Amino acid sequence: MKIGVLGTGRIVWSVFPPLKEIDEIECYAIASRTIEKAEEAAKEIGFQKAYGSYEELVCDPEVELVYIATPHSRHYEDMKLCITHKKPVLCEKAFTMNAKEAASIKELAAKEGVFVAEAIWTRYMPSRAIIQKVVDSGIIGNISMLTANLSYAISNKERIVSPMLAGGALLDVGVYGLNFAMMHFGTDIEKLESSVSFTETGVDGMESITMHFKDGRMAVLSHGIYGRSDRQGIFYGDKGYIVVENINNPHSVSVYDMEDRLIERYEVPPQANGYEYEFLECIRLIREGKLESTSMTLDESICVMDTMDEIRRSWGLIYPKEKEQIRLTF
Repeated sequence: MKIGVLGTGRIVWSVFPPLKEIDEIECYAIASRTIEKAEEAAKEIGFQKAYGSYEELVCDPEVELVYIATPHSRHYEDMKLCITHKKPVLCEKAFTMNAKEAASIKELAAKEGVFVAEAIWTRYMPSRAIIQKVVDSGIIGNISMLTANLSYAISNKERIVSPMLAGGALLDVGVYGLNFAMMHFGTDIEKLESSVSFTETGVDGMESITMHFKDGRMAVLSHGIYGRSDRQGIFYGDKGYIVVENINNPHSVSVYDMEDRLIERYEVPPQANGYEYEFLECIRLIREGKLESTSMTLDESICVMDTMDEIRRSWGLIYPKEKEQIRLTF
């Protein structure tokens, strides 16, 4: 399937070079706001065509799936552009700035009959099923809590600290912690508690989040943009615990007993770079005539966005673009 890409951020360099070796994926076109950036990316990564505007790319009849790699603040308008031009969409996380935008995208996609999915890669990886199988096996007994953390030293990146680009730890790395908890504990959340430390620019730089589920379980999450964490996810049971190495791309699942002895270890299958799974699922579903992912439904994307909205409301964090949206409704 011929893939078109909106945006030339660094993630594009991470995603596509290994995917060129996969038969089902053709790196066809890439677009930037300037033709110079698009041509540079096309040459270095190996795309056949370069466009100096997003509109030109979505008007290309050869493009069969558009991957959106623009900042969070642009996801809504870029998805709308694709959908109105009948182009299937795989949009990078966070899906939108807020749940209202996410719900609007779902409605528009259904109206236009266009496939749309969120590219949160951990939802599509084989590791997800491996982790869930171990959790469900009862090997560590009754599980009462999980913890997960994800932090990187990325505060020097403009898009991370810019309020105008919907920056901050939550939408960039916190989304992984929330997805980890919701994938394995569900979405029946009774209460959310959190604490936050803001950057000088006014977005969240570090946060801790406690999710209380209606079944009595808890998830305790921490995220940040100043230093690298161990990125572990841990499930706590009354007969032992399970350690997931790197919730942002799990590479092993280890089970320990009550005396901290390793009793089982599971490795994940080899991968090109981990991003292939989301593309391959989308390609398969588009060819089957489906309108959304099975690994990350649009309702699940909306639920995650709604959870992040509630967390931000408790902090008083409103992005400038959201303030403009509010102003325009009155």
